[in-house]
Amino acid sequence: MDVSPAALVHAVAAMKHDQATSEVQIEVLKKAMDIQSSSAMAMLNALPAQLPLASGGALGTQVNTLV
Repeated sequence: MDVSPAALVHAVAAMKHDQATSEVQIEVLKKAMDIQSSSAMAMLNALPAQLPLASGGALGTQVNTLV
């Protein structure tokens, strides 16, 4: 099987281009995940420290978790 040098060079160049494209996509994904993470933390930090327990009505008062 003969492999031409031009085809080999073309294949290596294509692989380097694909690798560079993959690296850029991974960096963009990492930045998007960082933004999503910081947004989620901001939402969680905006919640009150302690929510009051339900004391009346049908929602949240019908299950006994102490027994």
